[in-house]
Amino acid sequence: MEKRPDMIRRHSAGAIFMHWFNAGCWIALLATGLGLIDNPELQPLGMWWVRTLHALGLDGVLLLQVHATLGLVWASVYAVFSLVRLKSETWPFLREVGTFSPQSDLTWVLRKTLTLTVGEERLRAKGLATELPAQGFYNAGQKLFAVPAVLGSAGLVATGLIALFSRAWPGGADVVQWALAIHFLCAALVAVGLVVHVYMATIAPGEGPAFRSMFTGFVPEDFARHHNPLWHERVAAGRDETLAKRDKRSI
Repeated sequence: MEKRPDMIRRHSAGAIFMHWFNAGCWIALLATGLGLIDNPELQPLGMWWVRTLHALGLDGVLLLQVHATLGLVWASVYAVFSLVRLKSETWPFLREVGTFSPQSDLTWVLRKTLTLTVGEERLRAKGLATELPAQGFYNAGQKLFAVPAVLGSAGLVATGLIALFSRAWPGGADVVQWALAIHFLCAALVAVGLVVHVYMATIAPGEGPAFRSMFTGFVPEDFARHHNPLWHERVAAGRDETLAKRDKRSI
C-alpha cells in the first residue's frame, strides 16, 4: 500500500477564513468600484459594465452606498482580526514579508520568471542555472505581492474614509478629488498584483499543494522541504514562531 505523505500545518482556520473573506470582498469591491466610474474615457471595462449594474438596480447613489458599506465591513473585520491575532499571526506575517535578502530574492524572482517563460530545459541547455535560492515561509514572489497589497490596502482604507467624511470640511471638495485619485491608484496597484498572484497560485506548475493548503491548512512535508526549506528547518527544529506544527495525518 502506497504511503501517504506526512503533512505540516501551514495556515490556521482563522487565516484561511480571512484569506477567502478578503478575496470575496476584493471581488465585490472591485466590481462595485469599477461601476462607479461613469466616464467612458476612464472606464477600463467599458460602459457596458456600468449599464449592467444600473440595469440590476445599482445606480450611482445606491452603488456608492453598497461600495462604501462593503469597504467599511472589510476594513473593520480585518482590523479586529489583526489586533486579536497581533502576536500570533499579524506581526509574524508583517515581519516575514518585510524581510528581504536582495541577492537571494532578486535571484529567485529572475530565475522563476525565466523558468515560467522560457522553460527549465531550455535554460539548462544554454548552461543557465535554474536552481532557486532557499526560501522561508513566503517566497520572494509572494513577498513582492504582499508588501504592495498591504500598503495599497491601507491606502484604500485611508482615502476611502477621507472621501466619505471630508466633504463637510473647508475645501473638502478638493480633498475628495485627491483622495479619489489616490484611491484609484491604490486599487489599480493591488488589482494588477492580484492577477499575478492568482496565476502563480492556481496555474503555475508545482504550486498545487500551496493552493490546496488555503482550504485544508496543510502542505505535504516534502513540498515544504523543497519549496520553503528555511521555514521547514524552523518547523523541524521546533523554532517556528507561526502556528506551523508537524502533523502525521494522511491526506
